[in-house]
Parts: sequence; structure tokens; C-alpha cells
Amino acid sequence: MQTESIKEAIRTHRAHYCLDCGKCTSVCPISWRDPSFSPRALVESCRLDATGTVLSDERIWECLTCGRCSLVCPSDVQFVRFVRELRSVARHAHQEGHCTHGATIQTWMRMMADPEIKQERLGWLTGDLRTAAKSDTVYFVGCLPYYDVLFRNTGAQGTEIAQGAVRIMNALGIEPMVLSDERCCGHDLLWEGDTDTFGRLAKLNTESLRATGARRVVTTCPECAYTLRTDYQLGMEVVHITELLAARWDKLAECVTAQESEQPLTVTFQDPCRLGRYMGVYDQPRQLLLNLGLQLAEMDHHGSRSICCGTSAWTQCGATAKCIQVDRLREARATGSDLLVTSCVKCQIHFKCAQNDPVLEDGLRIEVRDLVTLVAERLKESAGS
Repeated sequence: MQTESIKEAIRTHRAHYCLDCGKCTSVCPISWRDPSFSPRALVESCRLDATGTVLSDERIWECLTCGRCSLVCPSDVQFVRFVRELRSVARHAHQEGHCTHGATIQTWMRMMADPEIKQERLGWLTGDLRTAAKSDTVYFVGCLPYYDVLFRNTGAQGTEIAQGAVRIMNALGIEPMVLSDERCCGHDLLWEGDTDTFGRLAKLNTESLRATGARRVVTTCPECAYTLRTDYQLGMEVVHITELLAARWDKLAECVTAQESEQPLTVTFQDPCRLGRYMGVYDQPRQLLLNLGLQLAEMDHHGSRSICCGTSAWTQCGATAKCIQVDRLREARATGSDLLVTSCVKCQIHFKCAQNDPVLEDGLRIEVRDLVTLVAERLKESAGS
């Protein structure tokens, strides 16, 4: 049964078209640092496997699912989808990757899949933030408040991002709904192969979101945006907040203060994998930075060639991931930027965590900020009131 599932994954995701050309390996951030890992080699192992032993192969879990390989494959092998399905088959065979942070994040995701669980989802809202019981827009918060607790030592901006998002929407005249029964979108469980729990989370969230009668869901997390847009069947518009703000900049420009310094801050931008390669959102975040009067200095690897922050779905965050994060921070520093800006809380957490290295700390030091917080702090006090 397992071998048949592997064969089906090979057929479904075009792995049998692999030419063994090695182009995927040449752009893979894992392969650059770990010669034992190669996308094409994993495909070949699966094609030759007759007993299902490949399901215990660590390479299944080491892949970042960043999508760089898919951009260069001449045969359109859907490698990241292939890996995702392999993980599902492996999980049913009682194999799984090493969950980082003591599997805390996976645990709260699975707890949220219980329809009877009661959460305190709205404790981060402050009195100056205006939300509505009925609106055409729902703000999907995701796990931001939970990350604040787990990653307190890194200075993660989870709650600050959520508050900033509502503050900006208020400035645009939007009073979003925020759901007290919202659950994790399930992205990480889906990409770890736990499709059953993901299905339960998706069902609960879909029911809650549809019941609002809203036409649009706004998220500040690229992974939430991609999951709700692609893996759910919502029947609602789903936008990442950078898409919303770029589209409404004419209105937002009236609400932000002008650049006060004669010498604008120089910033560089980290493209989140799901926002960039998966959703094609490259220009909007950069335009927002320029609209704020900031000077943009690109890293050597940016846009579609951007390097992942080093780990996927909170799994296999070891020495190789650390090397990727360190190299990326050095690349950011090499631009001469004052800030490393991203639009993904995970990127922020991973980079800030890497900066806590007591040996390399000074060599990696660069302030890491979320784009939403940069926009929010520039809002005029009267904006949206």
C-alpha cells in the first residue's frame, strides 16, 4: 500500500519526468550546505524504491519547500508538492520529522482542531482599535499572539503586527471583524503531512469565516494567506495585507507622516517563500517601503531568487538551517542597510533567533522588523478617527 502511494505521488507530481539534470540541486539552499541532500536524488530514490524504505529517509523532512527548485526544473516536476505528499504517506507509516521547540506549536495546532476547545483569542485588542460585529472584511490573525509567548526571548512582534494591521485598516476606513473562535490555519500540519488534523482545522475555520457573510479575508501571515487562498475552498477573496495596502496607497498616503530625516533609512527586504514564489507578491512590499520614504538596497538573492529563512513548518531546525539563517543575515548586512524588513513573522523569528548566537551575535546584528509595524508607526494620530 505504501509503495503504491509513493508511485501515485510520483505520477501526480510529474516526478517520473525528472531528467536527473541537477538544476534543482544547484539552486537548493540545503544542497549548498549539505552535499548528502539533493532534490533529484530523493526523486530517484523514490522511483527505485520497491519496499517503502524511502519513507524513513530524513531527506523527506529536510526539504524547506521553498520552491526554488520548481523555478528551474525543465520538466515541471512539482517537487514541493511531491515532498508534501511523501510526508503524508510517511506519517501514515509512523515516520515523521523532528519537531523543533518541543513540538509546542504542533501541539497547540492539534488542540485547536477540537471543536469544543475554548480560546481567549481577543486579548491582544486594545481600546484604540476599532473592530466590528459585521463588516465586509475579516482580519485572520493566525498564531501571532501565541508566538509572542513562545518566542518572548527573541523580541518577536506577533501582537504588535496584529495591532498594527487593525490600526492601518482603521486608517483606511475599515473596521474588520476579528473572530473569537478562529483557529490556526493548519499550514504547518498540512506541510508536515498531518492532513487529517489540517482537514479538521480547515473545516472549523471555513464554517466560521463563511458565517460572517464577509467578502474578504485579510491576513498578515503569508502562510495563512496562501493556505486560505489555495488549500481552503472559502469562496471569499483572500489577500495578504501588503496587497491591500499597495492597492489602497492613495488613501493611506493621506494618513502617514512624511519622512523627517534628511538621510532616509536604508532597508533590505526578505521575500517570504509563500508570499513571493508561491503567490507572486514581490513588488507590493517594495513599493510600500519606497512610499514610506525609505531607501531600498537589495540583497544578492532577492525576488524569485530569494533564500528561505532556513526551516519549514517548525521541523528539522538544526545546523543546516542555522547556516542558512547566518548566511542570509550576513547577506543583509552586506547591503549596508539599517533594517532587515520582512512580511512574515516566521522569517522574523528565525532571524532574531539566529542573532542570539553568543559567538556570532555581533557579526549578525541587524534590526529585523515587520513591514506592517513600519507602516503603523508612521500613521498620524488622527488617522481614521
